[in-house]
Amino acid sequence: MFPEPLPRKSTPWRAWWIAIAMWLVLLAAAAVALWHLRLDALRGEARELSLLSLALTDEMDRGLQSAEAGLHALRAELDDGDLPIAGPAATRALRTRADLMPLVGHLWLLDRSGRLLAAGDGTPPPALLGFAPALADLSADGIAVSRPFDVPPKGTPLVALAVRFGGAPGGHAAAAGGWILAGIPAKALLGAFSAAAPAPDARMAVFRSDGVRLAGNIVDRPMLDEPVLAARLAIQPGMALRRFRDGSDHLVGFNRVPRYGLGVMLTRSLETVLLGWRQTVQLTVAGAFVLLMIMGLAAQAVQRANRRRGEAQQALQLQRARAGKLESLGTLAGGVAHDFNNVLAAIVGYGEMAQEAAPAGSAQARHLDRVLQAAQRGKALVERILAFGRGGARSAVVFELQPVVEEVLALLAVSLQPGVVIERALDAAGARVRGDPTQFFEAAMNLCVNGMQAMATGGVLSVRLARLHVGNAQVLSHSVLEGGDWLALTVADQGGGISPGVMEHLFEPFFTTRGKDRGTGLGLAVVHGVVAEIGGAIDVQSPPGRGASFTLYLPETRAARDAATAVPGPAPGGSGQTLLVVDDEPALVAMTEELLRGLGYAAVGVSDPRQALQMLREAPRRFAALVTDEVMPALGGTELTNALRAFAPTLPVLLVSGFGGPQLAQRAAEAGVTRVLAKPLSRAALAQALADVLAGERAD
Repeated sequence: MFPEPLPRKSTPWRAWWIAIAMWLVLLAAAAVALWHLRLDALRGEARELSLLSLALTDEMDRGLQSAEAGLHALRAELDDGDLPIAGPAATRALRTRADLMPLVGHLWLLDRSGRLLAAGDGTPPPALLGFAPALADLSADGIAVSRPFDVPPKGTPLVALAVRFGGAPGGHAAAAGGWILAGIPAKALLGAFSAAAPAPDARMAVFRSDGVRLAGNIVDRPMLDEPVLAARLAIQPGMALRRFRDGSDHLVGFNRVPRYGLGVMLTRSLETVLLGWRQTVQLTVAGAFVLLMIMGLAAQAVQRANRRRGEAQQALQLQRARAGKLESLGTLAGGVAHDFNNVLAAIVGYGEMAQEAAPAGSAQARHLDRVLQAAQRGKALVERILAFGRGGARSAVVFELQPVVEEVLALLAVSLQPGVVIERALDAAGARVRGDPTQFFEAAMNLCVNGMQAMATGGVLSVRLARLHVGNAQVLSHSVLEGGDWLALTVADQGGGISPGVMEHLFEPFFTTRGKDRGTGLGLAVVHGVVAEIGGAIDVQSPPGRGASFTLYLPETRAARDAATAVPGPAPGGSGQTLLVVDDEPALVAMTEELLRGLGYAAVGVSDPRQALQMLREAPRRFAALVTDEVMPALGGTELTNALRAFAPTLPVLLVSGFGGPQLAQRAAEAGVTRVLAKPLSRAALAQALADVLAGERAD
């Protein structure tokens, strides 16, 4: 015997290697993208910091130039002898000049030995040794800047500017010369930085060329000989990444004011600048590991694919079986409705004929009334079974909704269970909708009855009706509410609420949480069908243990209300016209023939639609109208109508069916059917329809 071949293991391992390779490629692409994102973040921040640095440097330069111009003007006055150099007059003159010079708050005159000649106020001047360049080396057109010095008692730091005056041969009494000092608040050198700072971590300082800090909050200067990463390559003109002596990395911008030997430095912490980028990196790394885990799970799933293939096939077969059950259920419902309607048609037809023959007020008449009432309840039950699926089977009129809701509440008020209170708030007087008022009555009644049944121990049933305008589309629990004008009918109870599992199947037909003897599961299915038929929406809210709230959104119409239909009187009978009756149920044919004869018509009935078509073809003018069933095995009612239109285009056709809906209405209209009637037929409805069509009236 040959040994069995070993199972191949290359496929699972290949899946693992492919997953790892894809992960590494994605990781590399992410790393490149993150690196470029880092550079973009640095460049953007550097650009902003550079523009701010240039603006602040220019502002300080213009301010110092203005102060220097004032000092030169003051020197000219002293050299020309227009101002005294000592005494009260000199003090007043210096005070006046200080008020006229921007940034300058104090003025002093000192001789060459440093002795104070005059001052604009009592503020002491700075020491002459703290200036740079040294005053002894200062040229006639030069200007020197002092170290910061405090002014007692407030301790506000000042910075002084110094220019030489006097010393010209043969000049004024000031020819001995000295220095004019102007005191400027140190914080004035920072300009508008406090208002224009891009972030709380931004710092600014003004340094002299010898490294002395004149103003600002940068305590340490960067170590320019220890670049960080690409610090030697400026990422923006005047900007670089630098490391300070405390080990922190900063984005640094530096601009000089050569005339005064000053430099302006702006910094931002690299850690703060890249905070968002680091968070992105963390998320990317986390995502990469999550992706790796997902790929690993996917590779592991590939190994289990063959084993699960059989399970998947079984699940697919189960799904097909469930779908077949649902399809069979629909077919069964249609067949049962058709057969049951045939039974009801015979009951109603023979019952009405027997009722007409029974003596008025007799026991027989009362018994027949009960029979007909039971038949009508059976008809209503069939309509409820088909309501969720057929749609559009009823007439649509424009009517006011609030009176319908008030009628529901009036009926409920006489049959309230103990402990239940109805709270109403109806605020939509005159509001109209287009539909069938009977359907809306049933929908509102179903909601209210369900709410009362949910409160076994009593509670408040709240019913509200209001107008609502919706601007944008909203997603509700079971529908999407489009924009427009709506009428909102809300029914809320204080019961135990609806569980999430029940909420998923809430509007499915035949689904009920009550016992088999307490509910059919059709009530909410009918509500959903009524609302969906007119393009409405439904919202259900049920917080745990706090009851349930159902809101029906019905589109409001501005059309005028349809006139109330007058109650028709007894329909006129026939005058001997011959009618052809077609139905595959012989009992119904016989019953309809007898019913028509009682109405004054001559009826001919057949059970085979092909025989009826042949009779019409042979004598198309013999019959005044055709009464035919829709569902027949050989030839349907619409098919029969469509065939006879070739030789009897004007023959009135009454189509009778237990099925309704837009599909039947469309087929009937295309075939040329004159009127569609629903089974089971009442004697009055049939008489009125025949009177209408034989008089030349055609239904829409």
